[in-house]
Amino acid sequence: MAWFQNWLSMIRGATAEGRRFTRVRVVSLPLSDYSRFGVFCSQYTNDAGEDIRYLPRDQATDLPDYDYWLFDSRTLVRMHFDDKDNFLGGGIITDPAVIVQHNYWRDTAWHQAIRRNDFATE
Repeated sequence: MAWFQNWLSMIRGATAEGRRFTRVRVVSLPLSDYSRFGVFCSQYTNDAGEDIRYLPRDQATDLPDYDYWLFDSRTLVRMHFDDKDNFLGGGIITDPAVIVQHNYWRDTAWHQAIRRNDFATE
């Protein structure tokens, strides 16, 4: 689990420099084994400085049906998966109009999402 310790160190370093590290996970209920593992791991990433929140999929109807990451609200990476949910890579998008739309979706999800600790106790 050295990779996980490296990830936690990276989060600690980034947040110590004043950078925000946030994420919303849209999840189906009941949780799959993979999602339950994610909730378990997120206690450690939150302790390291990340703020992970959860949004049940049935409350995310106005959001896109794909995963993406926003970096500093200026660079978008759209994740690509095959039919069996194997990660195929990410496509970098820098079109300002597309990024503005994804920032809106991120903010919408953020305001609807439940804090990790509250979600984990439900």
